[in-house]
Amino acid sequence: MMMSDIAKDRMAHSVRKRRSVSSLSGREFRQKELHGYTKNSTSTVSYMDEPSQWDDASCLTVQMENTYQLGPTKHFPVVIVNHILKDILTNYLQEEQYEPELCRQMTKTISEVIKTQVKDLMIPRYKLIVIVHIGQLNSQSILIGSRCLWDPKSDTFSSYVFRNSSLFALASVYAVYFE
Repeated sequence: MMMSDIAKDRMAHSVRKRRSVSSLSGREFRQKELHGYTKNSTSTVSYMDEPSQWDDASCLTVQMENTYQLGPTKHFPVVIVNHILKDILTNYLQEEQYEPELCRQMTKTISEVIKTQVKDLMIPRYKLIVIVHIGQLNSQSILIGSRCLWDPKSDTFSSYVFRNSSLFALASVYAVYFE
């Protein structure tokens, strides 16, 4: 077997094991494959059938040159992101009633929409983590906490809580500066 045949076999094995959900249509996906990244494309949510299995093809890393820049030139706009969170949660959940399956899908959809809109702000060198919780309002309380290890000078977060008559939602965006 030639080296390229081995690489093709590994990639085919990796593709069979992994699944992905994309919001792109078939034509847009082919366009993206042919021309690389397009501005209007959105992220995909990927998962593996067997999380304990790792292939060489799935562990590819991108090496970047050092810039020797120790801090951000433009800080993360917390106020603007708060407005984005408020608008998205209000638009998606204003008239919704709590249904477990619907809310499960809505958390994925809302987190992708939030991530896309925050990425459109084009804030350089920040890694984004978006987490959305949706639960039923039924005279009980819940405590949601998070802990991170970060630099308080450059890393930050933004969050917004939404409530209507039957559900609550908490959306958080963590922005971690990538040196």
